[in-house]
Amino acid sequence: MQVTTLGIDLAKNVFRLHGCDARGKAVLRKQVGRRQLLGVIATLPRCVVAMEACATAHYWAREFEKLGHQVRLIGPSFVKPYVKTNKNDASDAEAICEAASRPSMRFVAVKTVAQQDIQAVHRVRHQLVKTRTALINQTRGLLAEYGVIIPQGAGNVRRALPVMLDDPDNRLSGLIHELVGEISERLRFIEGRLHQYDLRIQRLFRQDERCQRLAAVEGVGPLVATALVAAVGNASEFKSGRELAAYLGLVPRHRASGGRTILLGISKRGDRYLRTLLIHGARSAMRTIERHRAARSVWAGRLKLRRGSNVAAVALANKNARVMWALLSRGENYRAAPLAARNNPCG
Repeated sequence: MQVTTLGIDLAKNVFRLHGCDARGKAVLRKQVGRRQLLGVIATLPRCVVAMEACATAHYWAREFEKLGHQVRLIGPSFVKPYVKTNKNDASDAEAICEAASRPSMRFVAVKTVAQQDIQAVHRVRHQLVKTRTALINQTRGLLAEYGVIIPQGAGNVRRALPVMLDDPDNRLSGLIHELVGEISERLRFIEGRLHQYDLRIQRLFRQDERCQRLAAVEGVGPLVATALVAAVGNASEFKSGRELAAYLGLVPRHRASGGRTILLGISKRGDRYLRTLLIHGARSAMRTIERHRAARSVWAGRLKLRRGSNVAAVALANKNARVMWALLSRGENYRAAPLAARNNPCG
C-alpha cells in the first residue's frame, strides 16, 4: 500500500481511515480504536494526513507531525460537499481524503500547545462572563416582581445589592432578603474569578512580543491581541488581510448573478467570540477618535456621520483585522497614520 493521502474521521473512541495512492485510488479502508490509532499511523509511509478541524484535531495533528507526516486540517463546511452518499464514518473519511486532494482547498493552521492554552483561558473567562450576565438578569427580574427596579448594567447591580441588604426598610420578605444575600455572594465570587483571569491574560500578553505589537493599533488591547494570536498564530495561512477579515466574518456577504452584485451585511462567519472582541474594541476606539486628526480618524469620523456608529465600528474592526494581519505575517511594528491635511469634520 503506497498511501499518499489519508483521511481520518475523528471521534472519541472509534476512528475511520480512508487512504488513497498517488492516482487517487482507495487502497486503505480501516476502522481503529483510540489506543490503536497512533500505532497504525506510525506504520504508514510519510503522507498527507487530513482531518476535519474539530475537537481534538490539533492534538492529533501534533502527534502525527511527530511521526513525520504532513497534516492538513479542513473546515467541516468545506468537507460536506464531498460526501457522496448517506452520512456515515466511512463516507466522511472518504470525503475528507477527497477534499484534501483539491489544489484550491483552504486549510486551518495547526495550533501549538501555547495557543490552545491561551484559548482555554479565554473560553473559561467568557463562560464566567456569561454566568455573571445570566445571574444579573435573573436578579433584576426577581426584584422587579417586588417593585425593586435596578437599572441595566453590572455596575448598577453591584452597587445596588449591598445598599438593599443594609436597608431595613426595603420591604422585602425574609426569604427574598436571604436569596439576595446569596446572589450577592455569588456575584462577588464571579467578579473575583474574572479579575484573576484578567490578570492571567495580562501576564500572557506581556510574555508575547507579537501581542504587544498588535496592541499598538487603536481599538486593540490585551484581550483582542491574545485571542487573535491564539486563533491564527502568525497568520501564515492567510494570503492577505482581506482573507483574515473574511475568516472573522467582517466582510459583506454578496450575491452575484448575470453581472449584477448585491452587497449585504457582514457574513458573521468564523470565530464569533473573536469577532465580538474586535467590534467592541472598535467601538471603544470610536469614542475617542474624534479627538485625533490622523487620516484614519478622519476616515472613521466621516463614515460615522454618513452611515452611523454601528457600521463605522464594524468597518474599523475590519480595517484593524487587515492591519494586524500585516503585523503578524511580516513581523513589523505598527506605524500610526499621518495627520490629515484638513481638520476632522467631527471635531
